[in-house]
Amino acid sequence: MADINLRKARQIIRFALAKGRELELKPLSVVVLDAGGHVIAFEREDGASPGRFAIAHGKAYGAIMLGMSGTAQMARAEQQAYFMAAANGVFGGQVVPVPGGILVRDGKGTVIGAVGVTGDTSDNDLIAGAAGVEGVSGLTADG
Repeated sequence: MADINLRKARQIIRFALAKGRELELKPLSVVVLDAGGHVIAFEREDGASPGRFAIAHGKAYGAIMLGMSGTAQMARAEQQAYFMAAANGVFGGQVVPVPGGILVRDGKGTVIGAVGVTGDTSDNDLIAGAAGVEGVSGLTADG
């Protein structure tokens, strides 16, 4: 299975942060995970609070481990809170089920990783993260 390498992870982060600056968002933090949920790269903009790594990671980790975007997780939590609570328990409380957790798909539609973005509203985090993924040739964002 193809995976996200360090070069692509850095590109995703660069494009996501650029989109955040273009939209004048609050300072963002962006993490990129591989298909196994391991951190490939992380950046926190100047002025972003130090706890943002855990939030960005939770968004991406939930997406990759559950195979659904943060937006889909939030909808599931609203419909079946017990399921998301149980899933979060299985994963040691590491899942943050809100927009900004984005599955990364290759040209064949295979999930090859996930991105987590935090710092502004969850909807704006999603916009920046999707722009980061879509900025890399051959990748598609599923947010």
